[in-house]
Amino acid sequence: MRWSGRRESENVEDRRGMPVKGIAAGGGGVLLLVVIVISLLTGKDPTPLLQQAQQQGGAGGGGAAQPVDPAQEPLRQFVGVVLADTEDVWGALMPKELGRSYEQPKLVLFSGQVQSACGFASAASGPFYCPGDNNLYLDLAFFDEMKRKFGAPGDFAMAYVVAHEVGHHVQNQLGLSDQVHQARERVSESEYNALSVRLELQADYLAGVWAHHAQRTKDILEKGDVEEALNAANAIGDDTLQKRARGHVVPDSFTHGSSAQRVRWFRRGFETGDVKGMKALFELPYERL
Repeated sequence: MRWSGRRESENVEDRRGMPVKGIAAGGGGVLLLVVIVISLLTGKDPTPLLQQAQQQGGAGGGGAAQPVDPAQEPLRQFVGVVLADTEDVWGALMPKELGRSYEQPKLVLFSGQVQSACGFASAASGPFYCPGDNNLYLDLAFFDEMKRKFGAPGDFAMAYVVAHEVGHHVQNQLGLSDQVHQARERVSESEYNALSVRLELQADYLAGVWAHHAQRTKDILEKGDVEEALNAANAIGDDTLQKRARGHVVPDSFTHGSSAQRVRWFRRGFETGDVKGMKALFELPYERL
């Protein structure tokens, strides 16, 4: 992917190495209780102990910041460029094709664990989008995991991951995410899973739409890039992941779509570039996805 030297988004918030607010709050509550008990037993004023705990970050500060791996700097720059490309593409497409302005999301980089409006998450959760704060969350170490664990290397494979999460942001702006999440109360677990699959495949489709228009307007693709994205989509299909983890596949438990489906819908979005084509994900019978 041609990205070096191009504009980076200003909507990247770097929390790597920072203590996670709220994680230590529970520990701080325990520490506060210990301090109170000590003061009751000794008859001493607990204020100095509390002040010391706060200075050390134990009563709610979350601990000390950790150093950031300088080897990740090219990745930080890369995701900033990809995010900028999504801003340009969706900033033009949404008013033209969907009749509304595009509100740019923020990409939060973290390491290990993070607190979002959707709750606490660890790096093991993988990249995610939180509709509660309109933020994308990404631990850059995930890209190394893509190469080692999933066999999905390449810069455009990484760009696909970012574009997929931005696709969820587009869905959220259009109210599509709310419609699916509200159905949870009315349908069975398997039916809700099927709706979740449609939503995820639609995000794959929108990632393909972004790639189509980014290539048309910026000529970003190099030989093999599309294959990298398709390989990544294939590697993280529900059936592939389940077979690797369990040795067998349970289709009713799919929440993101099979490898074949994820490849198909990213490819369709990339080949057509048709934003309105995303409607098909909720119009087609499930067996035809």
